[in-house]
Amino acid sequence: MDPLAPVIAALHAESRPRVWSLVITVFGDSVQPRGGSIATVRLQRLMERVGVTSGTLRTALSRLRRDGWVETERTGRHSRYRLSAEGLARFAPATARIYAPPVTAPVTEWTLCQGCEEEAGFPVAPGLRLLPGKAPEGATLAVTGQLSALAPGMREALLPPEQQAAIAALLADVAALDGPEMGPLDAAAARTLLVHRWRRLVLRWPEPPAELLPEALRPRAAASPRAAVARIYHALTPAADAWFDTPLDDVPPMPPAGPATAARFGGPAQA
Repeated sequence: MDPLAPVIAALHAESRPRVWSLVITVFGDSVQPRGGSIATVRLQRLMERVGVTSGTLRTALSRLRRDGWVETERTGRHSRYRLSAEGLARFAPATARIYAPPVTAPVTEWTLCQGCEEEAGFPVAPGLRLLPGKAPEGATLAVTGQLSALAPGMREALLPPEQQAAIAALLADVAALDGPEMGPLDAAAARTLLVHRWRRLVLRWPEPPAELLPEALRPRAAASPRAAVARIYHALTPAADAWFDTPLDDVPPMPPAGPATAARFGGPAQA
């Protein structure tokens, strides 16, 4: 059985997968740490493994080039793609948020805040938000202390249904990828799909601390969704890296990954 089948099916079951966004995931996760450019042949092979046809990939790359995300170059017989300066500027700020280490300590200080930005914390009442830590600047009212009670159903009420569905989908992918032994190409594709799911989740909504997660959204073998992603990510990385380190037909291997990649999600010791 194809070890990636459940995850690929989940990707394509969504309303028309955004292939251009999947390509950006590949650049951020696997291309930027390896010299910043990738041969079209290698990118196409990786995308084919996750069910993206060459024609669909060409359309996505044309859109990214037209929108200023990527640029092309020629090396011998092969074309290559790299992020443009504009694309790098757009992507770089997200990297720290995507690959931050999991929080292992419980939250000891909470703030009820009025006048906070919508991106901060979680809504408990109209105009009132709960967030871990101190109130951000600009709050019109802030009360800080310990979280001593959380009524039944409150955790579900704090997270919008779309976010809960996205976390559930992520955990389903994690469960599907947890355990099957994979070859280099399968591992590279699996890591891409995992990071893509995680990236779309963590860049869209505030990340809930473990204390606010509904019981159904708590990973079985990890303290938080981020910790679950970190564990699978580091399990896949040796085989995934081997695929990028290996020649592909007459395309040479990609440059070695920089040392900073080993510290993603806090490093394997944190996973």
